Amino acid sequence: MQSYQHFTLSERESLALKLLEGKSYRQIAHELGRSPSTISREVRRNWSQKKDRYNPWGATIKYICRRKSCAPKPRLADETIYDFVTKGLTKFWSPEIICQRWKMEYPEHTLCHATIYRALKAKHIKGFSRKTHLRRRGKRKNKHNSQTIQPVHTIHDRPQIAALQQRLGDLEGDTVYGAIGKGCVVTVVDKASRMLYAARSFSRDSGLIAEAFSAALSGQTVETLTLDRGSEFAKFHEIEQNLNTTIYFCDPHSPWQRPQNENINGLLRFFFPKGTDFNDIDHEYFQHVVHLINNRPRKCLEWLSPVEFLRKCCA
Repeated sequence: MQSYQHFTLSERESLALKLLEGKSYRQIAHELGRSPSTISREVRRNWSQKKDRYNPWGATIKYICRRKSCAPKPRLADETIYDFVTKGLTKFWSPEIICQRWKMEYPEHTLCHATIYRALKAKHIKGFSRKTHLRRRGKRKNKHNSQTIQPVHTIHDRPQIAALQQRLGDLEGDTVYGAIGKGCVVTVVDKASRMLYAARSFSRDSGLIAEAFSAALSGQTVETLTLDRGSEFAKFHEIEQNLNTTIYFCDPHSPWQRPQNENINGLLRFFFPKGTDFNDIDHEYFQHVVHLINNRPRKCLEWLSPVEFLRKCCA
């Protein structure tokens, strides 16, 4: 069976001429290779009441207008969905996070992350864009630090339980740099809860880095700490003593051995891109960013945030 084809302008012009010749719908249908009901419907829908005749150009314009109006309404035209998406983007949540949280709160209605990506691309969400509110921004670069540490313990010596991500206190650490002379941030991530602990340091000096670790993890129980072999961790013995733990170093140029920490560093880079002067950042704003990250739902936590996950564990 032949699939249905919409009338073309040339067919409408031919139809208008045959109507002027006084031919019946059935004769016209036979000559145009159409069904008589199709001809009848076309004339009835596009007949010009003002000129009392069938106008092919007017019929084509009406057809185009009807085609535009019959398109389905955008998903974000729903005010409830629009408000929910904008609230999530305000917190810098990814479209996938927003959709999963929507599913948790409104299980009877679906929402796809591709819908949000398309809306951002088409600039249908006022005040939001991919460049300002999505983490990746389309740019991904990797940078390897100099590996100068001669470790006592390597990641291969680390207890097996630390790799299972089932115990609180197994941490991964690193530093996020601003620029030369602009300070840095020490970041530590709990492998089980994905909770971020962070503190600023005025420089990459190993003594200041050790102090930053103590400040970031004050009052926390540290079972293990995994670091890379950057020169800023030269005083790792002091860090071990301050935190009463054992530090395990990754293999050279192996950032994938600290996946949770690398992922969080990417989130932190969204707020503090390369070149940021960490020494001039307001302390309250820095803590606000850490709060945003720790309240960001995670897929690996079944769409709970690290804060919610810890509350659930404590309960």
